[in-house]
Amino acid sequence: MTAFFTQTAFGNGLLIAGQVLLILLPLLFALGVFMYADRKVWMAVQLQRAPTVLSVADLMQSLADLLKSAREGVVIPTGADRTVFLLAPVVSLQTALIVWAVIPFNEGWILADVNIAAFYVFAVLTLGVYGVILGGWASRKEHPLLGALQSAAQMISYQVSLGLIIIAVILSTGAGSFTGIVDAQAGPGGILSWYVLPHFPMLLPFFISALAVTNRPPFDRPAARLDLTAGYKVEYGPMPGLLFVVGELSAVVLMCALVALLFLGGWLSPLPFLPDGFFWMFLKMLVVFACFSAVRAIAPTYPAQEFMFLGWKVFVPLTLFWVVFVAFAAKFEWFWGIYARWSA
Repeated sequence: MTAFFTQTAFGNGLLIAGQVLLILLPLLFALGVFMYADRKVWMAVQLQRAPTVLSVADLMQSLADLLKSAREGVVIPTGADRTVFLLAPVVSLQTALIVWAVIPFNEGWILADVNIAAFYVFAVLTLGVYGVILGGWASRKEHPLLGALQSAAQMISYQVSLGLIIIAVILSTGAGSFTGIVDAQAGPGGILSWYVLPHFPMLLPFFISALAVTNRPPFDRPAARLDLTAGYKVEYGPMPGLLFVVGELSAVVLMCALVALLFLGGWLSPLPFLPDGFFWMFLKMLVVFACFSAVRAIAPTYPAQEFMFLGWKVFVPLTLFWVVFVAFAAKFEWFWGIYARWSA
């Protein structure tokens, strides 16, 4: 039986399809959990109780939203490029999902443990800009196109700082796979061995850049969520718009996973005498997501020129300096070798 799945093309295809489903189905369920948590945190910060119409602990609201969006169907505006208009949300969702192939949830719980996983994530995140551009251009209207260009400019500017921070972590580890990055943070000190201490100056820039890349408040001006329109999605109805929303939420959850893997030790326990496992990975992602939701509830939206200034003139020079600093610290093993885990 094992030979059928490993030595035949059909069996190998079935094995890969099963592995993909083992990732996608729990991920889609987790997206519902995170959406529910997003609403609860947002309402708790604003001292409100919502949603309260559909009870059972408010768990049915997300399902009701899904059914309502599916019932509305797809409406294509007059004059739009039909093919590109339908392709844009698919591209946005696909690029947000295929990146999970290289994200480990526990020791050995990964679809493709490649040594270039970190660069693969960065490359796929860059491709996510195409879904935004296509969505704004396909409707052949001025406002969606301007919103798409502004959103793409924002995403590209902060993706540079994200990539530089990831490179700094790779320099400390000597491995491009997330499994290797987590293994480098294992040690007798528990939480004291995680990268959150040596790379602490980059934790806040990474968090803010993740907010900007995913168009989360206070960097949601390109999506115009506080206005009467919806930026590059203004011409999209409920069902295609839902694909954009799921893609954005999947990107947010991905950022939570990256913070957990790069800085918080992934599935490693904070105390040496506690066992490691998937529970710690999920708990860390929930904590980071709670921070995302709290920022959404309390932070005001800033003008475009201010967050572009922050991205290009503050974060890019800062993260570039950090890469150079970590390179020298790893090469010469400064600070007792905490930046040179690869040499141990």
